[in-house]
Amino acid sequence: MKPKLLLLVAIVAFASAVAGVFLGRYFFPQPKAAGVELHDVLHSKLDLDDRQKAKIELLEQGFAVRRRALELELRSDNARLAAAIEVEHGEGPRVTAAVDQSHQAMGELQKETLGHIFAMRQILRPDQAKTFDQAVVHALTDDAR
Repeated sequence: MKPKLLLLVAIVAFASAVAGVFLGRYFFPQPKAAGVELHDVLHSKLDLDDRQKAKIELLEQGFAVRRRALELELRSDNARLAAAIEVEHGEGPRVTAAVDQSHQAMGELQKETLGHIFAMRQILRPDQAKTFDQAVVHALTDDAR
């Protein structure tokens, strides 16, 4: 094949691939993650005043640090689980202990997340809290439908 023809085929193939990605995203958009949707409601649909925004920003900064620490703990737990599986090749005492440890970290992350949600809710007016509560319920139950 001639170099010019090969280049033309490569360009057409690349353009087709890019077009395919854009069309796929347009016709099959990915659903928003629960946290993203809740964040959108909080910052776009509740008409927060400046005091509320400042308080929520402080809460979010603190939670981001705690969430990151727990996520790192979960990664470490997963590494221990992988090592235990590699050694035991089945459900032995090391695997069971590693699973239990990761469940504890997952539970802590869930508790911290709920505490963060409830702390933010305390900053809201009653009318805002109603909308926020609906978004929380939707975020927790949307995948189950």
